Amino acid sequence: MTNLPPPDPRSSQRDPLGFDEFIGIFVALSTIGAILLWTLAQRHAGLNLGLLPVSPSPSPQATATPPTATASPTPVLPTPAPPETSGSPTPLPTPTTAPSQSPRELIPFPLPERQAPKTQPATPAPVPTAAKPVNFVDVPQNYWARPYIDALAARGIVSGFTDNYFRPDQPVTRAEFAAILQTAFNKNLVGQRAKEFKDTPTDFWAVPAINRATSDQFLNGYPGDVFRPGQAIPRVQVLVALVSGLHLPTPPDPAKTLQIYQDAAQIPNYATNQVAAATQAKLVVNYPTQNLLNPNRNATRAEVTAIVYQALVQAGKAQPIQSQYVVQPPQ
Repeated sequence: MTNLPPPDPRSSQRDPLGFDEFIGIFVALSTIGAILLWTLAQRHAGLNLGLLPVSPSPSPQATATPPTATASPTPVLPTPAPPETSGSPTPLPTPTTAPSQSPRELIPFPLPERQAPKTQPATPAPVPTAAKPVNFVDVPQNYWARPYIDALAARGIVSGFTDNYFRPDQPVTRAEFAAILQTAFNKNLVGQRAKEFKDTPTDFWAVPAINRATSDQFLNGYPGDVFRPGQAIPRVQVLVALVSGLHLPTPPDPAKTLQIYQDAAQIPNYATNQVAAATQAKLVVNYPTQNLLNPNRNATRAEVTAIVYQALVQAGKAQPIQSQYVVQPPQ
């Protein structure tokens, strides 16, 4: 038993690792791990761009995309999707690459500013409201009744003849005066039945105007149920018709009002109150002498136009025309 050899120290015992050996192993493992991470980073470069916030290139695009993605409509997003083939599983590559520039071009904010100037001028289209006066060849610019003729011709109340003539000195018939009254005042019938006259057949051109004038108490017929449509109307009848149809009041002292006329004695007795009322209402227009009425002379087209216009002024349907031939009532 004493002749046995001693045990082999290499097979029975192991020396512990020293500090230097431990450091060497740690450095080797760290190097191997760094190499593996670098290899994975090179193979999956697309994932690193979206995951690393410190990369200089994706950071400005990532900050610009949230407002455009929220403000842009949803149909705009599919347009840049076809070029992105590799990053389909992750939603990050689509808003960071292409939509950063495309929504800025497709947002229609400038369109309302360009369309507004086009629609606004079209709405207030200017429309003419008054007809232009007719320049009659036989009514000079300095003619005393030119302002009245122009005013009523522009309203369509009076008209001319062929070749643009007005014939201002031509007498006015009772039928023509009824037509002027119908156009000037256009009063509604109050339900009164028009009187039938023996000398105005139903197919006569002025029957509607005569019916309107007689129903509105502007004009009356003569005894025997006749109207005498072709008869020239005297000036006094023009004044009486307007006073009766407009129901103008008689002044307190008609005789005093009529004293301003040199020919007041020629006024018929039935018409004194009406002529005084017409004078008080400033309907009377005397040319060339203001204080000469000439009541029984046939009224001309120019005189009827001036007197009818003054009646429209009194009714509040026209503005006054300054004329030295309008008779001013006594104070």
